[in-house]
Amino acid sequence: MSILTEAQAKAILTKVVALSKADECTAQLTGKIQGNIRFARNDVSTAGLTDDIELAVQVAFGKKVGTATINQFDDASLERVVRRAETLANLAPDNPEFMPAVDRQAYKASPTFAQSTADITPEYRAQVASTSISACKSQKLIAAGYLEDNQSFVAIANSKGNFGYQRSTMLDYTCTVRTEDGRGSGWVGTDTQEATRFKADSDIQIAMRKASASSEAKALEPGKYTVILEPMAAAGLIGFMFYFFGAREADEGRSFLSKKGGGNKLGEQVFGPQVNFYTDPWDPVAPCLPWDEDGLARQRVDMVKDGKVTNLNYSRYWASKQGKPAIGQMGNILMTGGTKTTADLVRSTERGVLVTRTWYIRMVDPQTVLLTGLTRDGTFYVENGQIKYPIKNFRFNESPVIMLNNVEELGRPVRVPPDEVSMNIVVPPMKLRDFTFTSLSDAV
Repeated sequence: MSILTEAQAKAILTKVVALSKADECTAQLTGKIQGNIRFARNDVSTAGLTDDIELAVQVAFGKKVGTATINQFDDASLERVVRRAETLANLAPDNPEFMPAVDRQAYKASPTFAQSTADITPEYRAQVASTSISACKSQKLIAAGYLEDNQSFVAIANSKGNFGYQRSTMLDYTCTVRTEDGRGSGWVGTDTQEATRFKADSDIQIAMRKASASSEAKALEPGKYTVILEPMAAAGLIGFMFYFFGAREADEGRSFLSKKGGGNKLGEQVFGPQVNFYTDPWDPVAPCLPWDEDGLARQRVDMVKDGKVTNLNYSRYWASKQGKPAIGQMGNILMTGGTKTTADLVRSTERGVLVTRTWYIRMVDPQTVLLTGLTRDGTFYVENGQIKYPIKNFRFNESPVIMLNNVEELGRPVRVPPDEVSMNIVVPPMKLRDFTFTSLSDAV
């Protein structure tokens, strides 16, 4: 029962909304079937399949709001959850930032569902683990990884006649490969809604090569270097930056997009001219739901164009307060780039550092988005267009804002696992000047 058809979901939501005696009612049904397999030390450790479905009901009396959830769908249970939400609403204080339910929206379906992923079986998961493990065993390497796949649906409805239904799928694979002595480490990750885009046999080779190549790491003096960040390394920093793209935070002086004396930097040149970010629910590589958490229809929106900030994330409340149009909150982060691969960027580098992955990233200063973290799973010294030798990992202190003002070249964008943000992200490998490494790390 975890995946309801559109007709089944609509029937339940229509009944729920009709049961409510509140000024307004919004209901959401979500369901998911999720499979996974985990392996470590070249052996499968766990595997499983879970399914779940939940109904959330939110009602409002004036500006008093109450929410209740349930996972039973007979008539008595549906009435019970509605009454519980109403009871909670009557007990709640007024919410000064309350926004009424959205009016009827026109949703254009986005390509979030792929049958190939919905059809994944336990045998498929076992084969992915076997492929990863056997390849590593043959080279006396040690694999530890995780594969998760799911198919899901979400349906929303409210008392103003709005309704939406969408199915989605997701496949996420990560694998860390170590040498037997633990001195070399490599990593690979894939995130997609379409299982046919995932090839475990070729992905594992990437991690294996990095592990073998990084085992005799040398120390390099910390300092400012030209770096080539692979997409996953870049995404770790860029993801953090987009937590601070809210208009309210900027207007209230709480982000790097705040102007001295008040206001925000909308329309200003904040990044280098090569930098472009946008959000697009219908992107074929990294699509997202065509509505946001309020049920507001999303649009394709340029966030940064030629380095200038062209849009900020306005909540419905803040948009109303500032007299701005309400635009659905972004559901993915897409960055443009060029056509070159990471290897091409290496070949054009006289001296620099190649970084596979950034890890354990923490905020130092929200006003500048200064971050600290570590490189990991393969860091290499580049000279005259060639990888010369592996180097010990670094701790870095760097702001993605400064980083994106020091762009020398961008490669071909790819989708990467969303480690630091809960939405799909597409970024290119990038060559940057003056990236700040502050100290060495003995971690591999």
